[in-house]
Amino acid sequence: MDEEAQMQTRCHILDLPWEDVLVPHILCFLSLQHLVSLQRVSRQFHSLIQVYLANCRTFDLSSIGPSVPKEAFCSMLKDNKVLHSLCLSSCSEWVTDKELLPVIGQNQHLQRVDMSSCVGLTRHSLVAVSLSCMHLQHLGLAHCEWVDSLSLRSLVDHCGGLQSINITACRQLKDDAICYMAKKCLKLRSLSLAVNANVTDESVEEVAKNCRGLEQLDLTGCLRVRNQSIRTLAEYCPKLQSLKVNHCHNVTESSLDPLRKRNVVIDVEPPLQRALVLLQDVLGFAPFINLQI
Repeated sequence: MDEEAQMQTRCHILDLPWEDVLVPHILCFLSLQHLVSLQRVSRQFHSLIQVYLANCRTFDLSSIGPSVPKEAFCSMLKDNKVLHSLCLSSCSEWVTDKELLPVIGQNQHLQRVDMSSCVGLTRHSLVAVSLSCMHLQHLGLAHCEWVDSLSLRSLVDHCGGLQSINITACRQLKDDAICYMAKKCLKLRSLSLAVNANVTDESVEEVAKNCRGLEQLDLTGCLRVRNQSIRTLAEYCPKLQSLKVNHCHNVTESSLDPLRKRNVVIDVEPPLQRALVLLQDVLGFAPFINLQI
């Protein structure tokens, strides 16, 4: 009898309340990869995972993106209307407007979207984000060469609360679009304009004068940026913490030194240190130099 009573009282994990226990207190600790695997165990587990996916706030495909069929992506998010964060940065091989637009359209509370390197998307996806996601704060568009001036203007017209945007290698963008963005997005704290030969001092100065709370700026490979705009940056952005100017050959130590004295992290070494590293490579050891002479 005791054994029979134990069998009757034995509880299966699926007997626990799904929305009150399993979804908020157990499934939230599993990776998306594990959730997808668990979904294949049985029909009940498939239904449970669908309930979880319909209520999850963060959906990050960065670790398994290349192996996810586009049909699975559409199925997983078809019932979700509460997303706050969506990362598609490793889905470049399959994601297109057709898959993304329905997800964006039904998730108006998105605060963070990363579409970096999604070469199969078009400007229509960015326009959809701008029209649907009024509360957007963080946006990744690195290496999305389809981003143009009109779609960026639409974005900043509707999402003035942006705090960070990465438009690395968005080579269609020129000074006019970036200056327009700077005037609209006054809360920007992190900005990457890297690898864009169209960016000049005009863009950097407009960003500096309008985005006074800027903390991080990446100008890597912006060949037309010069000392003038870096001095403006130092004057108008007292909260600056990090500046990247590698391969900006017209930016010299005369403009960087005031920022170094404020402990701003800069990705290029001062000339003397660079010379010492070169000397060490040649000689095989670092010579002692009395810098106080």
